[in-house]
Amino acid sequence: MRRLIVVGVLAALAAGGVYCHVNYQVEVRRGQDGLESITIRPKTDGSASGGSSGGAADESLRPLMRIATFNLDGLDEKRLGNPRVGTVLGQVIPRFDVVAVQGVRAGNLGALVRLVEQVNAAGGQYDYATYPTATPDAAGQYTAFLFNRASVEIDRSTIRSVADPQRRFSHPPLVALFRARGPDPTEAFTFKLINVHIDADRAAGELDLLDEVYKAVRDERPSEDDVILLGEMGAAAQDRLGERLALTSSVTDTPTTLRGTGPVDNIVFDPRATTEFTGRVGVLDLMREFGLTWREASEVSDHLPVWAEFSPLEGLGSTHVAGRTERTGR
Repeated sequence: MRRLIVVGVLAALAAGGVYCHVNYQVEVRRGQDGLESITIRPKTDGSASGGSSGGAADESLRPLMRIATFNLDGLDEKRLGNPRVGTVLGQVIPRFDVVAVQGVRAGNLGALVRLVEQVNAAGGQYDYATYPTATPDAAGQYTAFLFNRASVEIDRSTIRSVADPQRRFSHPPLVALFRARGPDPTEAFTFKLINVHIDADRAAGELDLLDEVYKAVRDERPSEDDVILLGEMGAAAQDRLGERLALTSSVTDTPTTLRGTGPVDNIVFDPRATTEFTGRVGVLDLMREFGLTWREASEVSDHLPVWAEFSPLEGLGSTHVAGRTERTGR
């Protein structure tokens, strides 16, 4: 009798397995934060018989894009040689598809090159883009973009710093055009990024100039309406850019520095144009995420990475701005 029961249970399990295989599909997806999620969903008639389930289901599986800004607070090769700093940056950068970095201090591009090598040591496909010349700005620092070549491509002919012969900016904004990889190029999200590092001592004047920079970049190519400002802008940028250009700040009330000095770093855009925005934004808490003391985290940077999420398909996403910023970390 016991043997018959065992045989019956095995038969039932086998039948259940066949039923699930025929009628359900299991999807395992790895998020950009490295975590895997498992989804079990019924198959359509087509997928159960081996055919395609249609475009709508396929679109839902496309990975989303995260664009970030991170002020590296005077990073140079010596500080990057600190094992803790190198480890943290090597794990932070790969969480995002594009990272606008500010505050890279060096007499050449050595710090950028070494940082990219460190990120790619674990199998990444990251590259960098910065000013066409290797001359740092008046403050002896660089602004640059780090980007994942597997998910984003850059039009290198568009990389330039904003012309500023009178040196009204301490750090001239850096501009570049990107396009998401994966979708058909005619359907992929294209966007211009303006990497900004406002001097806190000259914030009012530089923010006034930033109005003109944004309008000039937006109007130079009317067919490209997705223009995103990101970087260190100071807490006043939220109101000033909102009033003058009707732009929306991703972070409104969450501190973006270790000292808790408000939303100093931000990602700003016109939500009427950039409908690819999904509504998700976040500030990565380095202390919580990596179990660091305040002093240890400050060795990496006094600033925290700020990110916003977008659809890789042109025109898809959410038409609203998130009302709450995610404070991510353990």
